[in-house]
Amino acid sequence: MTRWGNLKRLVSVRSWLGHFGGLCVEFFEDAGGIALLFRDTCAHLFRNRIRWKMTLDQMNKIGVMSLPLVFLTSLFTGMVLALQSAYQLRLFAAEKFTSDLIAVSLCRELGPVLTAMVVAGRVGASIAAELGTMKVTEQIDALKALAASPIQYLVIPRFVAALFMLFVLTIYADCIGMFGGYLISVFKLGMSSHTYIKRGMDALMVKDVVTGLIKAFFFGGFISIVGCFYGFRARGGAEGVGRATTLAVVVSLILVIASDALFSAIFYFF
Repeated sequence: MTRWGNLKRLVSVRSWLGHFGGLCVEFFEDAGGIALLFRDTCAHLFRNRIRWKMTLDQMNKIGVMSLPLVFLTSLFTGMVLALQSAYQLRLFAAEKFTSDLIAVSLCRELGPVLTAMVVAGRVGASIAAELGTMKVTEQIDALKALAASPIQYLVIPRFVAALFMLFVLTIYADCIGMFGGYLISVFKLGMSSHTYIKRGMDALMVKDVVTGLIKAFFFGGFISIVGCFYGFRARGGAEGVGRATTLAVVVSLILVIASDALFSAIFYFF
């Protein structure tokens, strides 16, 4: 019995190690594939002209159609941030610093990160589903048969549109978030409009705004490249498209959070 128990335990350990090794191999394959797609996209971007009609259409889908969702997310984030920070600052009789905290927090971190998360959930899934459907219905293979580059026709318009529209959406989110904080600070906390605006503007530095916008620029690139990569990798009909969509959203969110931590360390600690 002891020998049989040891054998079962050994088989279980080997099975676990095999599963873990398979996950590691899959991780490095996906990471390498995303890096190669980014390299090819940059190469095509600088070699060939941008198809502006397709790019403008993607800007509308990625940016304009995301405005209502970004508006609601940023507005309520600014309101909650004002309520929570005022509750803590009241303990030190420092409620006047609420606008400082809101302005800096939104421009440095919350504005670009929350906007990227909203766009990753909405646009990243859309890109992966659209390209995944094209892949399983062999439309991408048809492009290759016609000697047309899928990267030139499908990836670059989405990549360029995401780069610019995340930049614009982050500015929009910062303004709406500060407006949400204004509503709470003025109508709930009794702060004057002049005090809120002046303290918020005085607390902000150019570096805070610029670093947030730089993050947004990179977040847009990550979301579009990851969505395109998993769309191209879709296999197995509708189930494969659903799997690719899920992976695109999950990996995009992980990349946004991880790169945000890296950028914060670079900009403020090195």
